[in-house]
Amino acid sequence: MFLEVSQLQVHYTGRAQAAVDGVSFGLRAGDIGVLIGPSGCGKTTLLRAVAGLETASGGTIALGVHVVSSASTHVAAEKRRIGMVFQDYALFPHLDVGRNVAFGIHDWPAAERAARVAEVLNWVGLSDSQKRHPHELSGGQQQRVALARALAPRPQLLLLDEPFSNLDVDLRERLAHEVRGILKAAGATALFVTHDQLEAFAIGDMIGVMHEGQLHQWDDAYSLYHRPATRFVAGFIGHGVFAPATLVSVDGQTVVRTALGELGNVAECPLPSAYESGLCDVLLRADDIVHDDDALVKAEIVRKAFRGSEFLYTLRLAGGQIVQAHVPSHHDHHIGEWIGIRLQVDHVVTFKREG
Repeated sequence: MFLEVSQLQVHYTGRAQAAVDGVSFGLRAGDIGVLIGPSGCGKTTLLRAVAGLETASGGTIALGVHVVSSASTHVAAEKRRIGMVFQDYALFPHLDVGRNVAFGIHDWPAAERAARVAEVLNWVGLSDSQKRHPHELSGGQQQRVALARALAPRPQLLLLDEPFSNLDVDLRERLAHEVRGILKAAGATALFVTHDQLEAFAIGDMIGVMHEGQLHQWDDAYSLYHRPATRFVAGFIGHGVFAPATLVSVDGQTVVRTALGELGNVAECPLPSAYESGLCDVLLRADDIVHDDDALVKAEIVRKAFRGSEFLYTLRLAGGQIVQAHVPSHHDHHIGEWIGIRLQVDHVVTFKREG
């Protein structure tokens, strides 16, 4: 691992709960990691601790073979060879794009500096903008200039703190894909903070979900969605609900019984004995519920959200259970209408029953 964080603790004076509480994860060289979670969960504090802008109160941070933070060590931020990209871009308005990008390498020989500026501007698609000033650029272009400036000194790690938060939603996801391509072309190792799941999925090789200072899961996007490690991750990532279920053993196989029917031969599920009387909650994603006019189970549409190619229907079963379903948009049913639904679950995830 190139970046290795182990049992990291960050405390603020006068605050009982740790801002970062026992966080451990690793990031390989050339990979992009993303920290995601609700406001106040500790993700930016963690990023600042990696940068050296916050002093850790416990645990270690290592970059390559060098420990930069421990109980006895705190390497200053300017000595960690870390680049940073902020929410507000922090470009110098009186400098043109070329001089903004060159700011961190002003002590390089002139020819080498000019070549590096040209190289990183080519990466971000702004080769023809060296003489333009920030106010002449769009928000997305300014963000790419900030990225080029951060990459210019060849940092060993790049940190990005909600860099797209000032941009509109459509531009955010597109720029996230572009930035991923730029970072991969540069061979950069990066750690990125966001609260936007689409950004996280678009840019990250590994994604960490944080809540109340703790890292609940560090995994790829597919595993976070389909195999969430905790109930918080299951509820935070994607659309879905927790439905009451009962685990029973039938002919030596675990069966999950729900109001929508049974899920049988579930290899990934714990044994029924894992929960008292087998009672649990099963995670049902919106793509686990299939609209089928011939299905025996019917549900009432209580809310619908148009997503272009599909609707997100919120549905209520006769017994009151709420579920959600992605339905192709040519199935344009009315609120209050009853439709047939059935389960089609590839990854069955259960949790201890709440309430």
